[in-house]
Amino acid sequence: MSIDLPDVADTTGQAAAEDRQAAVEPKQPSMVLRRFLENKLAILGLLLFLAMAVFCFLGPLVYHTDQIHTRLSEQTLPPGPGHPLGTDQVGYDELGRLMVGGQTSIEIALGAALVAVVLGVVWGTVAGYFGGVIDSFMMRIVDSVMSIPALFLLMFLATMFRPSVLMLILVLGLLAWLAPARLVRGETLSLRSREYVQAVRVMGGRAPRIIFRHLVPNVLGTIVVNATFQVADAILAIAAISFLGLGIPPPAANWGGMLSDGLNYTYSGFWWLIYPSGIAIIITVLSFNLIGDGLRDAVGLRAHRRL
Repeated sequence: MSIDLPDVADTTGQAAAEDRQAAVEPKQPSMVLRRFLENKLAILGLLLFLAMAVFCFLGPLVYHTDQIHTRLSEQTLPPGPGHPLGTDQVGYDELGRLMVGGQTSIEIALGAALVAVVLGVVWGTVAGYFGGVIDSFMMRIVDSVMSIPALFLLMFLATMFRPSVLMLILVLGLLAWLAPARLVRGETLSLRSREYVQAVRVMGGRAPRIIFRHLVPNVLGTIVVNATFQVADAILAIAAISFLGLGIPPPAANWGGMLSDGLNYTYSGFWWLIYPSGIAIIITVLSFNLIGDGLRDAVGLRAHRRL
């Protein structure tokens, strides 16, 4: 009795063909969602962010505090009845200020990430689609701006304009679009030679239609993953410029400014002015990094095989 064994070459060729097909075909939303939900760390990151969002945006509706008028008679009170996290150097309730500061930090981070991703996607797809001289010129601009230290540019722009939520969103977004532009440009270079793009071009499709109807949707997974990391980077950038004294002036608050003010009292033993804002920054940045890692695995180009 003979047993027919599968040809190794055929098996290898079939596996390679499946991998190529998985790389070409965009993942279905249900498949991406299923893979994301299977990642326990990604779910943990999502839960952490939801918890921080509820704390910052819904918390003030339950825990009412006055974050406008100072009370010097109640400055630097330790945690206790009436003030679960104590008060700061001008008498603001630290727990309420942590909520208000979280609103500002998250709003700026999300807005800056949106500006960076939109600008980076448009720039990268246009450069990658046209190629040639246009691509070289556009990417040399990106390389030139990236050669300047980001912190120096951030400090320069922050000193030129009056700090506000909108200004910080624009400044951070205009500094962060370079990375997604390079990333999307690389994806576009590989997509513009695909059959469906060539078919649309032969049928008379114009460049804007090809870019926004066929190229951008196929790099959407890469865009979403990069956006989560952009939010995490923006939160750290807000903390950095606020730490340097270039953040939004009082009575507005953000976590970086709270951390900077608290460090002035490091040797006074007022730990409640330092740790809460620092822990909030760590938790929020960690949550977006975990979400980004989970999305990156879920929309990865190579499908996971199950034995």
